[in-house]
Amino acid sequence: MNRISIVIPCFNEAQALDQLFDRLDQALAAVEGATFEIVCVNDGSRDNTLARLLECQQQRDELVVVDLSRNFGKESALSAGIAAATGDAVVPMDADLQDPPELLAQLVDLWRQGFEVVVARRADRSSDSWLKRVTAGAFYRAHNAMSDIQIPNNVGDFRLMDRAVVDVLNALPESRRFMKGLFAWVGFRTAAVDYVRESRVAGTSSFNGWRLWNLAVEGITGFSITPLRIWSYLGLAVAAVSLAWGTWILVRTLIFGHDIPGYASLFVAVTFLGGLQLIGIGIVGEYVGRAYIESKRRPPFVVRRVYRSPASTTD
Repeated sequence: MNRISIVIPCFNEAQALDQLFDRLDQALAAVEGATFEIVCVNDGSRDNTLARLLECQQQRDELVVVDLSRNFGKESALSAGIAAATGDAVVPMDADLQDPPELLAQLVDLWRQGFEVVVARRADRSSDSWLKRVTAGAFYRAHNAMSDIQIPNNVGDFRLMDRAVVDVLNALPESRRFMKGLFAWVGFRTAAVDYVRESRVAGTSSFNGWRLWNLAVEGITGFSITPLRIWSYLGLAVAAVSLAWGTWILVRTLIFGHDIPGYASLFVAVTFLGGLQLIGIGIVGEYVGRAYIESKRRPPFVVRRVYRSPASTTD
């Protein structure tokens, strides 16, 4: 009999937990020949998420609660849950039920057919705002254009992964983790199941525009050095144009005489090139910063405590 772990990062999700477990119960009952472990990671929630999880654990022997020492962010919380999972297969999903648990039976069925990874692909994202759909599409296109690692479009963290895949993910040494990129990097035989993305059942997303932007920068700089190359090519192009323009000024001056200096054009040229240099330094600094942070070898998360049911066989 297969053992399947459901990993759910939680940050201020107390209001959604009752509906989450009700839907999970129905979805898990539809999967035959399997036992389940539900690993909920409390990512430094400021509401009563931890207390509600511990209350739920009193009635659920399969529930494991991983309490992090502070808020480390979703990527780290997801890593903590995957590290704590003990199943033959692991399924990360969101607590807000935008990832429908009813899809579990299809994911497990394809896994049993021999696929090591079964991704859930969003066929309809109308529940997301127009801006989020546009920016998400732009990110996927930009990332895949610059990186050799192709992230499937409209595929999030919701997927099933075989134990072999999970072991590889847990062995990766980096502390700055962009999980969608790592999921794509490890490879393995992959199948996809389409679904319609639902609206949140409670609360609001903790990902604002600034955090999404930082996540996008993390994804691109973590899996591609193309931004550095682009700036090298841009510098070469600017230098070539500047050399050609200087040559033209020299020839024109020798033939037609000395022109009155153009202070406006000089000011524009200096500020434009200065701006390019600062942007280039910023891009280099982004990569240097990543190398500096990784060199410290700090773990991506710190577990304060793991709560398991006394009746759990995995204690």
